[in-house]
Amino acid sequence: MIEGWSPVLQSLLGTFFTWGLTAAGAALVFIFSHGQKQILDGSLGFAAGVMLAASYWSLLAPAIEMAESSGTYGAFAFLPVGVGFTLGAAFVYLADALLPSLGLDDSPQMAFALNQELKPVKEKKEDEGGVAQTQDEEFAIRIEGLAVGVGFGAIGKTASATFESARNLAIGIGLQNFPEGLAVSLPLRGAGLSTWKAFWYGQLSGMVEPVAGIFGAFAVVFAEPVLPYALAFAAGAMVYVVIDDIIPEAQLSGNGKLASWTSIAGFVLMMSLDVGLG
Repeated sequence: MIEGWSPVLQSLLGTFFTWGLTAAGAALVFIFSHGQKQILDGSLGFAAGVMLAASYWSLLAPAIEMAESSGTYGAFAFLPVGVGFTLGAAFVYLADALLPSLGLDDSPQMAFALNQELKPVKEKKEDEGGVAQTQDEEFAIRIEGLAVGVGFGAIGKTASATFESARNLAIGIGLQNFPEGLAVSLPLRGAGLSTWKAFWYGQLSGMVEPVAGIFGAFAVVFAEPVLPYALAFAAGAMVYVVIDDIIPEAQLSGNGKLASWTSIAGFVLMMSLDVGLG
């Protein structure tokens, strides 16, 4: 990423970076067997911690500052941030609730591509790696791409919405996409797919990030008044995914303490990136 380039181009480069780390994480399926749930749960915990820290320092803090500095909301500067945050969480909830009615609940990852291959697999034991949960993680990755785009689109709109802040958000999301790539490919490998197919679908889950990132950057560049809402929306969506999907999944197999401590490690690392490099 090169400072001074257009926000849309910087968003594209940033999301290609996060996609690359998703692929790198998915490639670990060539090393680890599908039975290593400790690795998977620890990775999910780390991803949750990074997402929580990124939600505040890279998204919510700039949103609050924008609302306060706009002069539009006065004492109610919290309102657009609260509304955006709630709408982001509600969006993920509704999308999750509507997936079964769209016929996408039978396949955990990229339903259009895996529908025929994994329908029988879904009937197998789901304790082999949490096949069912990968659908929500793929949706989370799309939200993260949107968050990166919004972050770059917001550059210069307020003191805390800087190139460094957007860059740190991309780095942080890339770091948590690394274990998420494994969290997608490992269950698919355990569900019966070949190692190469599990890797392919694992990295494919991050391919949507550049598209979502460009959309987010364009949206906030051409609709500056919605910036506080957009930043808070991305934060709300990410926090909801962490609370509703990632943390519960990491706690299911008896590795709860490990997942909790890796969450702390991820949070501290992302906080350090934002504060130390911001």
